[in-house]
Amino acid sequence: MATAKYKKNYRGEYEARIWDGTFNPDGSKHRKRLVSKKSSADLERQVNRLKNEVENGKYVQKTDIYFTDYAREWLSVKKSVREKNTQAMYHNIIEKHLSFLEDVKLSEIRNHHFQLAVNNALDKPRTCQQIYITFRQIMKMAVTDNYIGSGMFNMICSDINLPKIVRKEKRPLTEIEKSALQKADFSNRERAFIYIIYSCGLRRGEALALSVFDFSFKSDKTTISVTKSLIFDGNAPEIKNMPKTDHGFRELPVPDSTARFLKEYIRGISGTYLFTCRDGSLITHSSYVKMWSSIVSKMNRSAEGTEAFPVITGLTAHIFRHNYCTNLCYKVPAISIKKIAQLMGDTEKMVLDVYNHIMEEKEDPAAVVNDVLAI
Repeated sequence: MATAKYKKNYRGEYEARIWDGTFNPDGSKHRKRLVSKKSSADLERQVNRLKNEVENGKYVQKTDIYFTDYAREWLSVKKSVREKNTQAMYHNIIEKHLSFLEDVKLSEIRNHHFQLAVNNALDKPRTCQQIYITFRQIMKMAVTDNYIGSGMFNMICSDINLPKIVRKEKRPLTEIEKSALQKADFSNRERAFIYIIYSCGLRRGEALALSVFDFSFKSDKTTISVTKSLIFDGNAPEIKNMPKTDHGFRELPVPDSTARFLKEYIRGISGTYLFTCRDGSLITHSSYVKMWSSIVSKMNRSAEGTEAFPVITGLTAHIFRHNYCTNLCYKVPAISIKKIAQLMGDTEKMVLDVYNHIMEEKEDPAAVVNDVLAI
């Protein structure tokens, strides 16, 4: 015979105290007394009923706060320690894509509000994904704060239809772009930046954060230590140090021709950082945009393009990074995937996921089978 879950009290009643989803003034959980004079099984049915009601939001803290006000509070409380760029992304989602919920109370939010937020940005699949992540995190805090029940969270946040993200194919430099690099009349600063991202595959922020102390010029080899990145808070620059455990923390070899140019370039600068504004301060976002526009413009002219009819379009600093990795992948097995990942400051999985097709292009299974298995 099964043992009764609940025991009789001194009055001969089956009794339990169960949290009703609300809190006392001191912050402790408020528990509701449930009683049955019939049986332990009857009391258990009452307990399960109450728990179900709590989960579905019947017993929650009353609030008149509006959704977007609560969203801003969530951003301030939960994301204050995140990177500036991440905070800016969440701020943009709240103020631009969730602002239509300004007059809707948090307690009145329903599934159709969530889906409508996504539908308003269907032409931007990546933004829809950011809306989805942000909305769910806001509602999760509402569950934690007991403004909505976990069951209500599931009803609000389930069955949200997102547009499919078609990822742009990552590409290396074209032959026209490579030729233009050789002919373009770059300034020394522009050439230093181009040489670094071309020869070392650094991310834009990693290159912009380089100082003279990150270079080791030796007779047999030159290396760059990548330990930090420059990020922009609006227009203002900010140096972010990488944790030593981060994949991005690494030391890279520099090709001889690039090393010779950079050695002379470093001798000619007066400050610590390689890329600065005219007053020697860290390069701002607007200053970087101006420098990159000049680089692309000079490449276009060297490729015989014009401002009205450019030959080179869509060129970004990140394409140089893809070019770097692509060319290394063509050298497998002379260099391993593990080493390529280390040089890139990425994981082996990322390199394989993105660049595996390059290794497959190199494969010649018929020749290998003929070479090693012929009798």
